[in-house]
Amino acid sequence: MALTYRCLIIDDESPAHKALISHISKFDELEHSGSAFNGMEAIKLLNENQYDIIFLDINMPVISGVELMELQPNRPLTIVTTAYSDFALSAYQNDAIDYLMKPISLEKFSKAIEKAKTYHSGNTIKKETVLTEKTFSYRTNGQMFTMSLSDILYIESLGNYMKLYSKKLKSPVIIYGSLSNIGEEINCSNFIQVHRSFIINTKEITSVTFKSLTLSNGEIIPVGRKYQILLDNISMR
Repeated sequence: MALTYRCLIIDDESPAHKALISHISKFDELEHSGSAFNGMEAIKLLNENQYDIIFLDINMPVISGVELMELQPNRPLTIVTTAYSDFALSAYQNDAIDYLMKPISLEKFSKAIEKAKTYHSGNTIKKETVLTEKTFSYRTNGQMFTMSLSDILYIESLGNYMKLYSKKLKSPVIIYGSLSNIGEEINCSNFIQVHRSFIINTKEITSVTFKSLTLSNGEIIPVGRKYQILLDNISMR
C-alpha cells in the first residue's frame, strides 16, 4: 500500500489555500488534512494532530512563519510558500525543505514534494529509533553516558554549554552544545522550548502563569514573550 502524506496548509489568505489544495489534489500520495489561517490555529492543530508535510506562509499576523518554525523545531517537514524572497535564509536555517515563491507553479510544487518524500524516506529509520529508545546520550568529563528522556526535568542554555537537570541526579550535568541542536536530538513531543534559554519536560509541569511555569521539583522557569502563545497548549498536557 502506497504511503499517504498528510498535509497542513498554514496561510492567512484564502486564495493561497485554494491554490495549494488544487495542487495537492493532483497527487495521489498527498492528502489535504488541515488548514490554519494564522499561527495560533497552526500551533493548536500541530499539537493535536499528526501531519507529514506543512505548507507555511511567512508574512502572517501575530506569529510569522519564521517565528512559528522557531516555536515548533520538531514540526513536520516544512515547505515555505510566500510572496517574499527576503526570508529564505531564515527558512533554511530553520530546516525548511523548500522555499516556493507565489504564485506557485505545479512544476515547482511537484519538485518540492519530491524533496520532501526523499527527506522523509531517508529519516524514517532515524525517527523510529529515537522514539523507540527514548534515551539521550551525552559526553562529560571525557566519558559517554545515557539518560532516559523521562528523567530530564529541563535544560538550560549557558552560551556554548548547557545544564541538564535530571530527577535522579543531585547536580546538573554540564554538556557542550546548543538548545537548537539538543532539541533535534531529543525530538520528543514531551519537550518544548519556552524561553531562549530553556527547554522543559512538559510532563513535569505542575502550574502555569502568564510569564512562568513551575516544575515538579519546585523550580520556576521563565516563559519568553514569543513563547507565551504556547502556554494554553502546555496547560492542557
